[in-house]
Amino acid sequence: MRIAVIGAGLGGLLSAAALSKDHEVAVYEQLDMYGGRFTNLPYKGFQLSTGAFHMIPHGPTGPLALLLKDLSSKVKIVRSKPEATIMTRDMKQLPVMSFQELLSPAARMTMPLLIVKAMALKTGTAAEFTRSDRNLLALADSFCGWALSTTAANTPMAEISAILRNIQKYGMPGVPMGGCGGVVDELSSIVEGNDGRINLSSKVDSIRVKDGKASGLVTNGGFVPADVIISDIGHRLTTRMYDKKYLDPKYAEVLEKVKPSSGIKICLAAEEPLVGHSGVLFTPYTQRVNGVNEVTHIDPSLAPEGMHLTMSHQAMRTADVQQEIRLGLQDLKSLFQGKKYSVLMVQSYRDDWPVNRISSGYDLGNLTPVKGLFVVGDGAKGKGGIEVEGIALGVRNMLELFNKAYS
Repeated sequence: MRIAVIGAGLGGLLSAAALSKDHEVAVYEQLDMYGGRFTNLPYKGFQLSTGAFHMIPHGPTGPLALLLKDLSSKVKIVRSKPEATIMTRDMKQLPVMSFQELLSPAARMTMPLLIVKAMALKTGTAAEFTRSDRNLLALADSFCGWALSTTAANTPMAEISAILRNIQKYGMPGVPMGGCGGVVDELSSIVEGNDGRINLSSKVDSIRVKDGKASGLVTNGGFVPADVIISDIGHRLTTRMYDKKYLDPKYAEVLEKVKPSSGIKICLAAEEPLVGHSGVLFTPYTQRVNGVNEVTHIDPSLAPEGMHLTMSHQAMRTADVQQEIRLGLQDLKSLFQGKKYSVLMVQSYRDDWPVNRISSGYDLGNLTPVKGLFVVGDGAKGKGGIEVEGIALGVRNMLELFNKAYS
């Protein structure tokens, strides 16, 4: 079959790599590079990232790693050790599995029951579930901010339950060697090795629909016929590309209600380690920063020799970007008081370049009102899938729908 993929982000490249083995695949990317918010950004000898944190939430045993293995990729993902710690109020790091030490005696007594309940709860928000203990709520906010770029108040408890089950099933973080770029470079090689094409600087102007079915797309002024189209640019942008007469009113109504998640990443350079390990440092007692990582303990090539790359992340709580950045920088000064570092870059992810086009727990899935038109990416994440793991789960689901419809 002739398959056109719109967008060469992680979801688009995973889809293209999987389908190019048996089909004629062409990817169209409007930028002059592939990878989207999941590739490397060389700067002053460091390998920064365009979006993600050079970290795979479930490491070498998670959904992304398993999909990469199915594609026979050569990507190596190394498990972080320790997997995560928590910065306490007195600026000491506590192993993440010892989080109960931060809670009140009453909360500690009921924690075994709360954990069982958390794994199964399908109603309410994470904030409602944890509000009985202020430290537990602070931890929930830190986790939701780091992993999902949202707050506990805006995260459905059903999504947290699914995430907890996935952590139990797949494990915790790891670092891909070569960072994000190492993953997308390998996917690009797989696509091209299967005679697929990745067309850069190729903006798709519209999607053609005939009798309710996708028939092709228009790019650079020319029509490209296709039997199936897979979009990695989100549901909203995808619907704007085809005639509105094919847009189901109920689908459009739901689409108007969903919101993206926004965040800020601050990249630091330091000669001495700031975090001190390769896992996540959760920061529940800051003004804004939700977590920090330091992946150069696993892959030193992501920084100049003798240097470390440290990255913080925070969910945006207001629309005042400059104030959010100021608060984040203040947090880092407090977290790493007395340590020497320099700020390499501050990156904000919002509007048309968000962290997730649809916040976790509200994803709309892969199907669209147009037959033969699928959506993948950060608005079509699988349930309980943290960031890129969710994208991998969504691509896996799309492939199942594709095979069911066309095999």
